[in-house]
Amino acid sequence: MPPSFRALLLLSASSALVGQRDAAKEEWKDLFNGRNLDGWVVKIGGHELGDNYGETFRAGQGGVIQVSYDKISMIRSVHGFRICFIRRNYRITGWRWNTGLLGMKDGPGYARLNSGVMIHSQAPETILKDQDWPISVEAQFLSNDGKLARPTMNVYTPGTEIFMKGARVKAHCTNSSSRIFRGPDWVKVEVEVLGAEKVRHRVEGEVVLEYETPRIGGGVANRFDPAVKVDGTVLSEGYIGLQSESHPVEFRNVRLLELKGCMDPKAGNYKSYFVARDDSRWVQSK
Repeated sequence: MPPSFRALLLLSASSALVGQRDAAKEEWKDLFNGRNLDGWVVKIGGHELGDNYGETFRAGQGGVIQVSYDKISMIRSVHGFRICFIRRNYRITGWRWNTGLLGMKDGPGYARLNSGVMIHSQAPETILKDQDWPISVEAQFLSNDGKLARPTMNVYTPGTEIFMKGARVKAHCTNSSSRIFRGPDWVKVEVEVLGAEKVRHRVEGEVVLEYETPRIGGGVANRFDPAVKVDGTVLSEGYIGLQSESHPVEFRNVRLLELKGCMDPKAGNYKSYFVARDDSRWVQSK
């Protein structure tokens, strides 16, 4: 028997109050369980998918992901992602006073004190064994010693292109406006991904870079499957990857906040911070 009209009014009023109290509370999803790499897939250049050569990636003490070798790790997302926030802290580790970071002796110069997160990345199983970079957009994580003075959360585009204010960016690396970070301290960074419309980089809560319309194109990525690199394809979703470039780095608080969901205030799962509508996810209020 359906509820009476009075009951509906009472329920509606009650759920509205719940919505006012809880709708703004952000529900972040942890992407790392703090114990092992379940849910992650490792891809190291020159190795097959899943071969964690030399334990390059490992779960460290204190709930961190440690990187101790080189190249790339990918996280599988069952549905990929379209509209989301990615939040994490990173720190470059292995410092010696006045000598910088202890990394691989044969590491490339450009990779010094360098790591990052890949967004809108191609699926891990489509990355070929000897491919150097996944086709993706990278938010760079950088630190500095006495010889370097680079901002962090720059954007790098292996096999991709981006636009700023409607114009295609010709450079493959574009600097952010962040302050200079030095040493092994933790840095809080966020990437706001609004599908193919807009991407924003934040450092310690401040927007330091934004761009739009990421798409496949350009160079830098090599030895890829041509069937995957279809230039001009707009990237509205993809995979998330944590990167290593020959130096130790740690990641913690690796979290994701969906910005797409039910935007009906009467729904039990309504959130006031959603920016994209998907009312197919409507859930009854309790």
